[in-house]
Amino acid sequence: MALRDIVAYPNARLRAKTAPVTVFDAEVGTLAEDLLETLRAAQGLGITGPHIGVLSRVMVIELSPEDGPRTYLNPEIIWSSPETVREQEGSLSMPGVLDTLERPAKVRVRYQTLTGEVLEEEAAGLLSVCLQHEIDQLDGIFWIFRLSSLKRDRLVKRYEKLKRLST
Repeated sequence: MALRDIVAYPNARLRAKTAPVTVFDAEVGTLAEDLLETLRAAQGLGITGPHIGVLSRVMVIELSPEDGPRTYLNPEIIWSSPETVREQEGSLSMPGVLDTLERPAKVRVRYQTLTGEVLEEEAAGLLSVCLQHEIDQLDGIFWIFRLSSLKRDRLVKRYEKLKRLST
């Protein structure tokens, strides 16, 4: 396992669509391990290939140490509920800023495991929000682009100010 550098906003890789995983070998296993180590070091809940500059459709979510990590390859949302929830979201690539987004309350996701097995999972609550957030990232939709332009502009200014203050 290796700790990887996290790509910072506004890097163009954060808005790029990812390529599907087609080979389920030790290399993709190492990528998943690196994502997990980087996620834990950053104290986040979810991370994708683009967060570390790898445009591959891989993501890892760990909501708590008790739940353990979940690795998803080639995930896609195949159903979402009409009911919605509002949750605060942020990104490892844009630390220090959060805003509230509205998303479906429940989703069903089809994905592959590290061995290529195809599975489906239904999720609600925080897991549902994290799955949607990270799948957006894999689709080239950085979370702030789900905000209104006014909210997004304010958030970017706050982030830029935080970056200036930390240097």
